[in-house]
Amino acid sequence: MVKVAVAVGDQVAPGSPVIVLEAMKMENELAAERGGTVAAIHKSAGQAVDTGDLLVEIA
Repeated sequence: MVKVAVAVGDQVAPGSPVIVLEAMKMENELAAERGGTVAAIHKSAGQAVDTGDLLVEIA
């Protein structure tokens, strides 16, 4: 994970950028699937991410 663009308590709209991941030297921006409040962030910048990892909870 390269960057976390939100913090716990932030309001996000559908399509808002949430996280930037790096894969094969390309940066990929992940957007919120739905709107809401960021309830938890489970990974931080610099950590490795595996398939199926929960990254951000939006309530």
